[in-house]
Amino acid sequence: MVSVLFVCLGNICRSPLAEAAFRAEAERLGLEVEVDSAGTGDWHLGHAPDKRAQAVALRNGMDISAYRARQVERIDFMRFDHIIALDESNVTNLHAMRPEDASAAISLLLDHVPGREGEAVADPYYGDDAGFDVTWADVVAGAQGLVERLRR
Repeated sequence: MVSVLFVCLGNICRSPLAEAAFRAEAERLGLEVEVDSAGTGDWHLGHAPDKRAQAVALRNGMDISAYRARQVERIDFMRFDHIIALDESNVTNLHAMRPEDASAAISLLLDHVPGREGEAVADPYYGDDAGFDVTWADVVAGAQGLVERLRR
């Protein structure tokens, strides 16, 4: 079974949406996965996802209200096969946190979408509700590309 951890800064917007989109795409295509999300920061530990993230997920058939924010831990670098960051800043943070004996591969989510390599998933936190729709579209595209890559 493949294991994937999605990572953004606070684990209340982008990474829980990526987790939900990836979980749904993997299930749709019959790929057995272990999936979770976390943040590099500790501001929202134990909090549910942002209400706007919950709303966009629900509009797309997924209830993420039970998700709870957590911070990336040392063990995650050994527990997961892939750690997928939502922007370059979090890739940098993950490399700084990465223990020497880590086995997880680190990449950007949109690196798994042809033509979008190196792009960040839009951070909707300081914007309006429409920004969450843009983020949802980004994470769905990334989830589809990642599942396809893992199936090969």
